[in-house]
Amino acid sequence: MGDVELAPNGGAVKARYGAQSMTAPLCRVVVRRPDAALADCDPGAFHYASPPDLARAQAQHDACVALLEGFGAEVPRHQAPLPEHPDAIFVHDPAIVTRSGTIVLRMGKALRAGEEEALAEHLKEEAGVPVMARLDESARAEGGDLLWLDESNLCVGLGYRTSQEGARQLQAALRPLKVEVHAFDLPAAGGPQACLHLQSLVSLLDADLAVVFPPLAPVRFLALLADRGVSWVEVPESEMATLGCNVLALAPRRCVMLEGNPVTRARLEAAGCEVATFEGDELCVKLEGGPTCLTRPVLRAADR
Repeated sequence: MGDVELAPNGGAVKARYGAQSMTAPLCRVVVRRPDAALADCDPGAFHYASPPDLARAQAQHDACVALLEGFGAEVPRHQAPLPEHPDAIFVHDPAIVTRSGTIVLRMGKALRAGEEEALAEHLKEEAGVPVMARLDESARAEGGDLLWLDESNLCVGLGYRTSQEGARQLQAALRPLKVEVHAFDLPAAGGPQACLHLQSLVSLLDADLAVVFPPLAPVRFLALLADRGVSWVEVPESEMATLGCNVLALAPRRCVMLEGNPVTRARLEAAGCEVATFEGDELCVKLEGGPTCLTRPVLRAADR
């Protein structure tokens, strides 16, 4: 993990950044509270189900943050001005944080261009995370398509938001960290305007457990999970639209998901998961982004 220094007594100071995991205990995570950009947006242009209610969205975001802080994570806020960028609340997408620093991505949704450098600057100034690499203009990649199987294996969903060139540049950037990139084609599903990321279809909850919607999941991806001994809880079709697959692991088998997915929640609990929920109909379901999308992990640490 990044930025390990020596303490005055000769011991090591814990790293301040490094999140090459989806399930290690969450120590520090950046969020962005909905602001006037959400209230002022054209909902059709952003593929929102209907005009968002800012006050309700803010209240639901606050409830999510309270769960993160209740777990014990530090939750710095990224509130740099981003007018006309209502999707900027989904801080998972513009960048990823490795043990060597930030990789600044390139948004596949044109309306989100500009979020990348704003988040990278926040991570550098407020959380001390240096930039280790940037994708260039020929590439597209969003964080929702990037899923860490473990610190040495990154799965990439190729679709409307992430390109083959994006995967190639990620592999080049991650090669010094000895990370292997595994790329999988995503289905067309709702088309280019809809938000279908790899993490729309799967979330990891532990080294050997995932939650998945198999009908849309890439076959080779499911085979990779099976080869690695990862079993999965199936999300019913009735709970896909309410983001039953979008589950944020706070630690192995300890997670946060949206209310309104009772079948998936019961299946997770039967698999030994501790599940916390928050109401997200206004903030998440309407805007097509769940608790994972609302968070950019900065530090996940096994020794938390």
